[in-house]
Amino acid sequence: MPEDWRKANVTPVFKKVKKEDPGSCRPVSLISIPGKVMEQLILEAIIKQVEEKKVIRSSQHGFTKGKSCLTNLIAFYDGMTGWVDEGRALNVVYLDFSKAFGSVSRNNIFIGNVRKCGLDEWSVKWIDSWLNGRAQWVVISGADSGWRPVTSGVSQGSVLGPVLFNFFINHMDEELDCTLSKFAGGTKLGGVVDKLDSCAAIQRDLDGLESWAERNLMRFNMGKCRVLHLGRNNPILQYRLGVDLLESSSVERHLCVLVNDKLTMSQQCALAAKKANGILGCIRKRVASRSREVLLSLYTALVRSHLKSCAQFLAPQFKKNEELLERVH
Repeated sequence: MPEDWRKANVTPVFKKVKKEDPGSCRPVSLISIPGKVMEQLILEAIIKQVEEKKVIRSSQHGFTKGKSCLTNLIAFYDGMTGWVDEGRALNVVYLDFSKAFGSVSRNNIFIGNVRKCGLDEWSVKWIDSWLNGRAQWVVISGADSGWRPVTSGVSQGSVLGPVLFNFFINHMDEELDCTLSKFAGGTKLGGVVDKLDSCAAIQRDLDGLESWAERNLMRFNMGKCRVLHLGRNNPILQYRLGVDLLESSSVERHLCVLVNDKLTMSQQCALAAKKANGILGCIRKRVASRSREVLLSLYTALVRSHLKSCAQFLAPQFKKNEELLERVH
């Protein structure tokens, strides 16, 4: 890899509440255009190898061809609702890595995980060359931080970064008894808890995931790790991740969808309708034109996305939820 292809201008993209906190920004790398073209060529080659050998586990839905947030939600909760319909109690543990893309270690562990995905040695060596010797700086309002070496992580904003992260965490669900579903750094672990052996299975799997994270120099963000208790006569068990106890929750947001302990979508539908109506109100007040063409374009671009997002998963089971969304339309 040419040296200038390994340099990046980091643009902080605001993602949380406190704009003055650097931790509230996502560091997106602006890298060489010829370098990104080369990455695309390499990506096509390695994806072909991976698809032929079918080594990427079905539990991964992020940055995977033919899969999305919607497929992740439907595939996982199809099994969970099936158990609830059978009258069984179950728990879902929501897990999230702390600074997932930036924490990936660039040592023999990472390359070893890439090799497990069945890539040929030429591809592995090229990826190793692409990762090492990188540098970045931040430029804001004409002031720069100076060049700093990048010692860990995969570049957010690169072509290869998301796929390499999938390779890195591909084997984290080996030897698990419960159902695991992944979307990039977000993970859900679900299992029944109506028998003694099944109650212990979730804790064993959590211990296994914590051990995997320690071996691979990753950390879970305990502030985002919670347990959702589903089904009748749920014993409301408490779990730990490492030395920390996990908090219980009655409603959890994952992949921008709210799921509560009753598995109803009323809160999600109400939130979607509220956001959509708020944007409609802004359009009424701020846009002078009442042309059908203008208003339809604004509605399609700004409003419909809130109502259509994961609509197949929402499948409102109560007429009032359906009417709530239709009223916005």
